[in-house]
Amino acid sequence: MNSQIISGVFIPLLGTAAGGAAVFFLKKNLSTFFTDILSALAAGIMTAASVWSLIIPAVERSENMGHFAFLPAVTGFILGNIFMLLLNDLSKILVRNSAQMQKLTTTVFAVTIHNFPEGMAVGTIYGAYLAGKEDVVLAEAFLLSVGIAVQNIPEGAIISMPLHAGGVSKFKAFLYGALSGAVEPLGAILTIFTLSTASALLPYLLSFAAGAMMFVVTEQLIPDIKDHGRVPVRALPFAVGFAVMMSLDVALS
Repeated sequence: MNSQIISGVFIPLLGTAAGGAAVFFLKKNLSTFFTDILSALAAGIMTAASVWSLIIPAVERSENMGHFAFLPAVTGFILGNIFMLLLNDLSKILVRNSAQMQKLTTTVFAVTIHNFPEGMAVGTIYGAYLAGKEDVVLAEAFLLSVGIAVQNIPEGAIISMPLHAGGVSKFKAFLYGALSGAVEPLGAILTIFTLSTASALLPYLLSFAAGAMMFVVTEQLIPDIKDHGRVPVRALPFAVGFAVMMSLDVALS
């Protein structure tokens, strides 16, 4: 692999790290009101990412199945939810001292799982370029990497910021946020070297990641948001997060 491909593979990780760095701008003690807004924003971001970055591409990559193109997406989505249910139970055993940290651990896993098939998508484009496919140019692959990096900025933030709010130091919270994106170059490199097999599995992995993220949204983020009088701390931040992530996904795809 030449230097351009190597840099393109690692660009999405820089986006995640940039988002994780947002934690350094937070005050030491966050109010419940602010953490609830963060949770609603994260829920909106994760929901939009599940639909536009994962479910829709999973269906599109299964178009050769005709009317049954939905099957890989449905299968992966259900398996993703089941996996996170089991992981959630496991986190309760491994992280006994804090219910909040149990939930944060599950969220970190969900976002990390979601980043792996995104890395595979990048690897598919670069792998096609290396295979000499005439309709794929290096600039196209590079733009995809940049687009995913921009999408990853809010994803890094929705890990690092709640972690810090839950008592983790700023540096460690940043590290966890940044490292959640480390699986992207791994997924890209594995796909480049195993393109035919990885491409066949990608629709299932994309929808699996969507199921994992939606489990966190429905079981952990939304239910934990408290009422603050007549202030719409659920609906409005959720809508903003959803709109921002949807706009990034569509504009940069």
